[in-house]
Amino acid sequence: MHNQPTAQRYKTLLNFLGVLAISFVGSLVSTYLACRSCRSDFSQFTRISLWSSIIWAALWLGNAELGHFVTKKISWVEFPLRRLIVGIISTVIYTVSIVILFIKVSEYFLYLRFDDYSKIIFQSLVITFLISLFLHGREFLISWKASAVNSERLQKESVRAQYESLKNQVNPHFLFNSLNALTNLVYQDQDKAAKFIKQLSEVYRYVLDSRDKELVPLQEELQFLESYIYLQQIRFGDKLKMIIELPVAQGQVAPLALQLLIENAIKHNIIAEDQPLTVRVYQQEGYIIVENNLQKKTVLNEDSSGLGLENIKRRYEFLSALKVKVKESDLIFKVEIPIIPT
Repeated sequence: MHNQPTAQRYKTLLNFLGVLAISFVGSLVSTYLACRSCRSDFSQFTRISLWSSIIWAALWLGNAELGHFVTKKISWVEFPLRRLIVGIISTVIYTVSIVILFIKVSEYFLYLRFDDYSKIIFQSLVITFLISLFLHGREFLISWKASAVNSERLQKESVRAQYESLKNQVNPHFLFNSLNALTNLVYQDQDKAAKFIKQLSEVYRYVLDSRDKELVPLQEELQFLESYIYLQQIRFGDKLKMIIELPVAQGQVAPLALQLLIENAIKHNIIAEDQPLTVRVYQQEGYIIVENNLQKKTVLNEDSSGLGLENIKRRYEFLSALKVKVKESDLIFKVEIPIIPT
């Protein structure tokens, strides 16, 4: 753990020394080519070369940090044109400011005289844009690569979520419970049995249809929840109380996220006549909250991988800057997931 910061500092130091070395060599060459009088005056050659190397280093390091800062504020991947324009403007402003500052300092402390500021500024801008072309190109490639990696990771998390959900729906416990409830309904109420079969098919259809999607409209997720909740309430009856308070279903969510949270509540809590489980789904300050009274099972009747909630957290790390919040007290357990704007 302690080696990583040391290695990073060592790499930063090497980069810094490399910039200084390139700046010094570049200033020697440019001074020799641009200043003929300096070729016969070693003192003047030395002063101008050192002055130039400092400017080169300041422009290189400063523009590198500036480019990194702008990239953090404006993504190359999401807003490439805006990032390019802001990058050019900020580079020009920084370069002109640094050059004028160094000219004034050099005139005051080194007694150098500069007849044509515009020529020096123009040359500095040309050099800066050549350097910035490399730096901004590097920032773009890094951002593009990071975006591609994040997209691939999100796709893997989504596929895993679909697999976990589908596995949960076809595992022996779910099928046994569903078929057992259906068997009882066939003898008690054939119309309700037919509806049960329809809702069961809707659950499977949604799981399969959403397997390739990163986000789904909240309204679609709620329609799916109706089918899933119907199956569970047929199974548990009055022992399971579902309260859905989402009068305005706008925005998007990760597919199956709400269903996984409700399923976790059912799986990990006691559900009995004298201990009914109440699950409430509501919206508050840009979040959808799934909340249940806490009455944990000491032993789970079904296998649990424990990955459902972690999967939701990881998926939302890629989907939103807002994080999934998990809060637990002695009486209540709730999970808050961000609503993604349409």
